[in-house]
Amino acid sequence: MSQSQQQPALPKCPGCEEPPAAGDLFCGACGYDLSAVPARPGDRPTVPITVPLGSPEAPAAPAARTAEAVRWPAAPETDSSDVPAPVHRPSDLPGTDSGGRPLAEQEREQVQKQPQEPGVAAGQGASVGPGPGPEPVGGPEPSAAAVRHDDRAAPDAAEHSGDFALAAPDPRTAEHAAAPAAPAAGGKVCVACRSGRVDPDGYCENCGHAQPRERDHMEQELDAVAAVSDRGLRHHRNEDSFAVSSTALPDGSPAVVAIVCDGVSSASRPDEASAAAANAANESLLESLARGTHPQQAMHEAIVAASEAVNALAQEPTGAMEHDAHRHQNAPACTLVGAVMAGELLIVGWVGDSRVYWVPQDRTQPTARLTEDDSWAAQMVAAGLMNEAEAYADERAHAITGWLGADAYELEPHTAAFKPDRPGLVVVCTDGLWNYAESAEEMAAAVPADAQEHPLRGAQVLVGHALDGGGHDNVTVALLPFAVRPQGAGSACETV
Repeated sequence: MSQSQQQPALPKCPGCEEPPAAGDLFCGACGYDLSAVPARPGDRPTVPITVPLGSPEAPAAPAARTAEAVRWPAAPETDSSDVPAPVHRPSDLPGTDSGGRPLAEQEREQVQKQPQEPGVAAGQGASVGPGPGPEPVGGPEPSAAAVRHDDRAAPDAAEHSGDFALAAPDPRTAEHAAAPAAPAAGGKVCVACRSGRVDPDGYCENCGHAQPRERDHMEQELDAVAAVSDRGLRHHRNEDSFAVSSTALPDGSPAVVAIVCDGVSSASRPDEASAAAANAANESLLESLARGTHPQQAMHEAIVAASEAVNALAQEPTGAMEHDAHRHQNAPACTLVGAVMAGELLIVGWVGDSRVYWVPQDRTQPTARLTEDDSWAAQMVAAGLMNEAEAYADERAHAITGWLGADAYELEPHTAAFKPDRPGLVVVCTDGLWNYAESAEEMAAAVPADAQEHPLRGAQVLVGHALDGGGHDNVTVALLPFAVRPQGAGSACETV
């Protein structure tokens, strides 16, 4: 048989503090649900705490009860979190040890064993501990032996205080709460706060700022070529990549290589595609040139090798197509443009809309663009349907019609061979640069005058030119200074 619990009588409503009527389940003033008030707990025996003798509120007690009463010392106040302060040591309370001796006698012995200052006898100049019981409330201050102090001024204070030494400096002290710890030797320093250490995930342990990734800005310089690549101001990652190198032909003459690739942002993993293409093309060229392959044929083979490397990225493990039936329609893709200086020849090759410009050392001589874009705008101009200004003003202008990737319609590598008759500079770049210097004349104007002698600085200036113009895309450029023999005359051009 169930029993209903009787609602406890409340002196006042918990909601509005008005006295409710007897038997009300809801407050008549504010409507507070009085049934939600927990019932009074059942009989729970407690240990009565006797008011310490000697306090003004303590009633007179018979002598027989005086010995049985426990005289508790005054408890310290709680802190702001309402957590009681640490309890007193056992010596603060009257009692005996396992041998029957009063605890106060042990305290006196410990004080007498402690080293004393010169001229002060043991037990003199300080209180040695409580007597048979602690002082009542309102009595003298607690003795020195019953209170522990952390004296940071004395190095050995913890040793003599009976407390443990601090394992680390107290962070609340001013001298330890200033600046964060400096990074360990060899660790990276945060680019934002300049003081925190960068964790393996690329974030600052001090301010949490994400650090630039390695590919966000890349620079490389060899004796006869330099390249710079930058993420730009709008993209969240750098999808461009480059490779520069040099080797020797079978006759011992030098050959210099520069490859620049631009990942197709609408495809998956464009950053991996551009890196794979640049590395594959560079390795293929170095191998072919070293064994005596004609530079133009070597460039063609390098583009094919780059295409195969990008195609390999689209290969998925067995069963992957079941989760993404259209995965093959979004295969990794990129464009490629390259230049090789071998002997007296300048060989260029490309697929896509990245370009190669020729800027003569004598700026009074004509400049030239050595590649033709695989793009919608270029097709419109070639077909005579639009002039160049109209075509590149169209929103479809930069839609590419040729690229490297598993979903490319048909691979058509373009190569061309030139024999310059004067010294100059070869500019190999992605559209992240030539969008801000489209014509050959505009590109020549952006190239610094000393870029022939300092190609790395020249590449840095060109990247800065694109960033100053808005930096809407990743920016990559490689510069190859071209020198000719004094007796060289005439020029030849062959395009395949």
